[in-house]
Amino acid sequence: MRSTVCAASLLLILLLSPAALPAGVYGGTIKSVSPGTQRIVVEFRSGKTKTFQLRSGSSVKVGSKAAELDQLKPGMRVTVVTTSGDTIDRITARAASPSRPKPRPRSTPKEDSPRPKSGTGATVSRRNDNAAAPGEWPQFRGADRSNRSPETGLLTSWPDNGPPIAWQTKGIGEAYSSVSVAGGLLYTMGNVGGEERVFALDADSGREAWSIRSGPAYTDGTGNGPRGTPTIADGRVFALGGNGQLTCADARSGRVHWQKNILQEFGGSNITWGISESVLVDGDRVICTPGGRGATVVALKVSDGSPVWRTAVPGNPKAGYASPIAIEPGGLRQYVIFTSQSVIGVRASDGEGLWGDDSSSNGTANCATPLYVDGHVFSASEYGTGGSLLQLSTRGNSTSMRRVYHTDDMKNHHGGMVEVDGYLYGSNGAVLTCLELRSGRTAWRDRSVGKGSVVYADGHIYLRSENGPVALFEATSAGYREKGQFSPTGRSGKPAWSHPVIAGGRLYLRDMDNLVAFDLRASR
Repeated sequence: MRSTVCAASLLLILLLSPAALPAGVYGGTIKSVSPGTQRIVVEFRSGKTKTFQLRSGSSVKVGSKAAELDQLKPGMRVTVVTTSGDTIDRITARAASPSRPKPRPRSTPKEDSPRPKSGTGATVSRRNDNAAAPGEWPQFRGADRSNRSPETGLLTSWPDNGPPIAWQTKGIGEAYSSVSVAGGLLYTMGNVGGEERVFALDADSGREAWSIRSGPAYTDGTGNGPRGTPTIADGRVFALGGNGQLTCADARSGRVHWQKNILQEFGGSNITWGISESVLVDGDRVICTPGGRGATVVALKVSDGSPVWRTAVPGNPKAGYASPIAIEPGGLRQYVIFTSQSVIGVRASDGEGLWGDDSSSNGTANCATPLYVDGHVFSASEYGTGGSLLQLSTRGNSTSMRRVYHTDDMKNHHGGMVEVDGYLYGSNGAVLTCLELRSGRTAWRDRSVGKGSVVYADGHIYLRSENGPVALFEATSAGYREKGQFSPTGRSGKPAWSHPVIAGGRLYLRDMDNLVAFDLRASR
């Protein structure tokens, strides 16, 4: 059993024994609250509801602050942890995000700046977690990087040839980059004409709004082109290429604010199949992983790309192929990063190392972005390794961890995972698998579609197989219930590794130079 824990810039080796989670971890929206009877009804993403009972001593919080039950209101998002049956041990709620102001007009770009062809401005609030406007997907794995879309009213079954195509476009080049959607524009990256470029397309038509050179082309035998997906925040687009070139540009016009190569600046070296990270923008900082000596993780200023802090991890691990996430266990903001050697947590304010664990890490490629659910982090990798659930405990300005369990039944490669109502869905090797998150127990397995990438929306999970087929199935632990499957045309001949995206009532699938938008709200 291996574990690497960093605190005060040092890593300590801990031996952790397995433990069990509480009897249930559930996420949903408050339907009703009854302070008199100490009961609360929660509606899950599947549309089902459940009544929970508070007991004496139950913890109630809104954000990180203690609260009373009558402070919880219908419509709030909540995470409920039960001790047994329907009895609440603790419940954490967060208020709905305030409505966002419309983007303000920008000044006219300089004459030597690329000019927009179509589209509007793009903006999200200062923090990207749970802050996107309806119909948006402003970064890799969505607004809060949970891989769950808030879209509703989508088709619940598909005809044999799949949902209807809204539009299709080519010309974005070779890449495994997925897409982000914000402010009426869709953003992606690709190799074109021997150089790496960032593209903005009109989300309604697929027509190019602008494109800019972001760096030299990345080439590799497994497939050329950038691997990361652009991040949109505060009217800017942040795109990290396969060679480590990071570009910050105006999201509306494409005018470049600044560029730098994070590998060259921080002494990192490229990894076997190219830098694949989709950078995290958190407030006024850009979080990325150069993997250099003394700079495993760095925070850069959004304004000019200058360093704010850097985290030194003993052993100087290189970057992994996953992307960072922001979490706040016990009210302490921190970033979770899957490096080449382990999953680590660093304090957001100064980059100080807090904790780490290498039980889900392999020596070849750590690709799947970790998941965070109510004080717990789940991470997994392939190459015979599997996944681990970690429980985080925060006291003051520090967070410790313990390993709850390790499982061989979620050897997730690069298709990612998603949690819905206490269950984890993803590919275990080539087998689609549903795990109970609290225990690691396997609920079901299915081989009908094969290994692929997943995304959740409106009670269903979309599985995009690396061999091409796309399937729709219910997000239920009762078994694999397929509601449709089709094989997109125009396959590139390369693995279909670009993750699917659901935004604005559409499913976006990229396959190298081919990008297709499917209408998920059309009548069957």
